[in-house]
Amino acid sequence: MADQSPLDAYSQVVAGVAAHLTGKVASLRVPQSRSGGPGPRRGGESLGSGVVFTSDGFLLTNAHVVGKAQSGTASFADGTSTPFTVVGADPLSDLAVLRASGATPPPAELGEADQLVVGQLVVAVGNPLGLAGSVTAGVVSALGRSLPTRSGAAVRLIEDVIQTDAALNPGNSGGALADSQARVVGINTAVAGVGLGMAVPVNATTRRIISALMRDGKVRRAYLGLVSVPGPLPAPLQERFGRKTGLRVSEVVPGSPADRAGLRAGDLLLTAAGKPVEKAQDLQRLMFAEAIGQPLAITVMRNGALVDVIAQPSELVAA
Repeated sequence: MADQSPLDAYSQVVAGVAAHLTGKVASLRVPQSRSGGPGPRRGGESLGSGVVFTSDGFLLTNAHVVGKAQSGTASFADGTSTPFTVVGADPLSDLAVLRASGATPPPAELGEADQLVVGQLVVAVGNPLGLAGSVTAGVVSALGRSLPTRSGAAVRLIEDVIQTDAALNPGNSGGALADSQARVVGINTAVAGVGLGMAVPVNATTRRIISALMRDGKVRRAYLGLVSVPGPLPAPLQERFGRKTGLRVSEVVPGSPADRAGLRAGDLLLTAAGKPVEKAQDLQRLMFAEAIGQPLAITVMRNGALVDVIAQPSELVAA
């Protein structure tokens, strides 16, 4: 008998992940007003997928799937269905937490997206129509991508988005992106183009967001009021700090905490709260509830000199 081919091994992995996860991914039907959010719609409903992630009936999905709705229905591949309520939604991370009223399948295991590598096998599992589920496979094609999101006037980048070539359909939004061990490493959120999909990573930042939604129904974020882009460090600072880039301030919002702290357009941010700042995500990671109203030490390079300022972030309020 011939040795097992690579295709057979690949197929077995994908089939195993599908068998393990398909029953744990629900089809979501969410009543929406006529002006509701994006996504496939049928008779005033938004359709999407959701992943059971606790044994007591909590599901994880995209914020854009639920929109402003407070409830809906989750249907599973075994034919069962249950009403759910929206515990909390966070448009700036495109995540939402739901709570099922009835019984749900055993939960999926959440993995760690920060351990992914480019080229790694991933499997996308959705349930857009509540039938047998939708399964596609591919590889991680890029890491560290950013996806712009908006809530009112507030704009944020979802950091470290996973890019995959596993085919995604709009109804798969909110479904699972899993590794070869069937651990959920991302929540599928967008189709980026032909053959490309994006997923919100499951990592330490995501877990903080999920916990806040479960506890408070919302995510409180701190606000500095500046716009920045990566900028190169001068050679002496590269050697001193052991890195090549910082964050160049391109705009400071008048009257904002950054303005009151004396930050200026042209400043090159080097550290915040004693931690290196190389990209916008580094600053965003510090902008959670515990930073609101607290002193935040920031070191910048200005006109060739190092300058220390103390900012006091306020709470970000969506307009």
